[in-house]
Amino acid sequence: MLDVLVPTRDRPAELAVTLAGLAAQYPAEPATAGGPAPEDGRSGSAAFGVVVSDQSDGKPGWAAPAAAAMVRVLRHRGHPVLLTRRLPRRGLAEHRAYLLDASAARYVLFLDDDVWLEPGTVDRLLTAIRELDCGFVGNAVHGLSYLDDVRPETHRHYVEWTGRPVPERLRPGTPEWLRARIHSAANLLHVTRARALPAGQWRAYKVSWIGGCVLYDRSRLCAAGGFDFWPRLDPGHQGEDVAAQLAVLAEYAGAGILPSGAYHLEAPTTVTERTMEAWEVTAGRSDRPPPPAPPPPARR
Repeated sequence: MLDVLVPTRDRPAELAVTLAGLAAQYPAEPATAGGPAPEDGRSGSAAFGVVVSDQSDGKPGWAAPAAAAMVRVLRHRGHPVLLTRRLPRRGLAEHRAYLLDASAARYVLFLDDDVWLEPGTVDRLLTAIRELDCGFVGNAVHGLSYLDDVRPETHRHYVEWTGRPVPERLRPGTPEWLRARIHSAANLLHVTRARALPAGQWRAYKVSWIGGCVLYDRSRLCAAGGFDFWPRLDPGHQGEDVAAQLAVLAEYAGAGILPSGAYHLEAPTTVTERTMEAWEVTAGRSDRPPPPAPPPPARR
């Protein structure tokens, strides 16, 4: 039903924290002999599997003691875990394409290796994508070091969907393109506090893209091309998630989900080349400057 796909590189400590967040999700029952954990009854959520693909220069991150312990916890709690390596490196998009091919689940959650999820986050995202019936939903990551840095000028970019999301073709230079500003620093957390939603309630809002924690309807992601554009990119590209989400938005719609239960670990990035923006190539706009986006979450 649902697989969590985690690409990682040279981040054993951060990977352990990311896996710990997954281990604290629902369901919380240990695996039963002879099969996966049953559905837990919370909004009809289902057990999920985890696929970790490592591209570290040395030993894989999942072999480090803390990460290995969290793998054991996940399996004990009923979550199948597949540990793989994908070498040589051919870029972020190829790595994501490999992970997508490794799953046959109806839904896939791409989760970066430097994001901790609070309990209930996966359940809320799964509930949202089922109810909204769109191509993807996501939780933008909070940077808590910016908790006291309130930027009210960015809050105007928060606009809720009043019904089911509809497809959108987003282009640079439009107001819609600036929606990503709500995802920098701790802006979304400040917007969330202002809404004061009752416990258990969530809202869907309009996005241009989301980094770090995105749940896709797998068949719709694949129908929109997935990450199969990777051969057109230099290995040092970035923005592959932006490119894929723009394609899904245009065909099947997408939404951000508030509140977000995703927290950025704010670790240094392991992506240092950054030779091109993937979305510019896939959109045929390689002559344009990068979009006015927030700094991306630290990545592999």
